[in-house]
Amino acid sequence: MKKINKLYVIDDDKIYHFLFRNLLKQNGIDVETTFFGNGQDAIEAIKKTTDESMLPDLILLDVNMPIMNGWQFLDEYSKIKTNLPKKTLIYMISSSNNDVDINKSKEFGEIVADYFLKPICKEDLDKIFIV
Repeated sequence: MKKINKLYVIDDDKIYHFLFRNLLKQNGIDVETTFFGNGQDAIEAIKKTTDESMLPDLILLDVNMPIMNGWQFLDEYSKIKTNLPKKTLIYMISSSNNDVDINKSKEFGEIVADYFLKPICKEDLDKIFIV
């Protein structure tokens, strides 16, 4: 896998943002991370970006969020991904262990690499970042 330089975390939980930053730091993962509180803000940022180096290499996406949830984000992302100059890897990171959500993530197989349950741990990071 190529090096992850730019990461988007799309999740409305500010406490999760704080904990995730600390988890990255504790595990020596140095990546430029941008946090979004909903899918709409993230999709707008992606649409506005014309420089390939500014697009994320990796997106960690929550399911349940206000304004635009993870599924709506994936629907919108699916519409624009072929026009983007970079392929981005997406992992679903959610507190939902509902089989409906887990199976729905598999419907986005060409976009969503895997589904992890919160709280994310070092072992999950190892799978995501292959450190």
